[in-house]
Amino acid sequence: MTSVFSAEGKNLPCTVIEAGPCVVTQIKTKEKDGYEAIQVGFVDKKDKHTTKPEAGHFKKAGVTPKRHLAEFKDFDTAYNPGDVITVEYFNAAGFVDVVGTSKGKGFQGVVKRHGFGGVGQSTHGQHNRLRAPGSVGACSYPAKVFKGTRMAGQMGNERVTVQNLQVIKILPENNLLLLKGSIPGAKGSIVLIKK
Repeated sequence: MTSVFSAEGKNLPCTVIEAGPCVVTQIKTKEKDGYEAIQVGFVDKKDKHTTKPEAGHFKKAGVTPKRHLAEFKDFDTAYNPGDVITVEYFNAAGFVDVVGTSKGKGFQGVVKRHGFGGVGQSTHGQHNRLRAPGSVGACSYPAKVFKGTRMAGQMGNERVTVQNLQVIKILPENNLLLLKGSIPGAKGSIVLIKK
């Protein structure tokens, strides 16, 4: 993340994303595939790392092999295979949604994962239970822990969508998109941007 100054002089926190160029690799139609969608590829890939089925797929579209592929259903299907979509596609978009995989934090306790307060200073005789979850079950009936009870477990590493991020600036010469706020994932991770 970084920050830029607005015209009013406010310091806006923003995330810089390299958005393109993306190449159209396939157009899916209702007659052939059962639904309408557009498939785009991002980041070139060496031929030696491309499987033969992938190589045939890219050769049919007339493009170089791509490392990442994504499909978009609600997209303008006026494109043809081989067309290039640049960051200027977001010129008219005031706000976008960003989908990505959040940072994995491993197995975490309830204080970090769900924001439990712990015992704090009122120990009630407990000297080593400061970050424990406390009681989780009911009495002899129903004699079980209900599904969905907030407990310790795997945190992060899941698909997250951040909605309505404002587009601050577009730098077409470098294919950069500046969005106000933060997006899911670590530095250098791949995300989907929806208008």
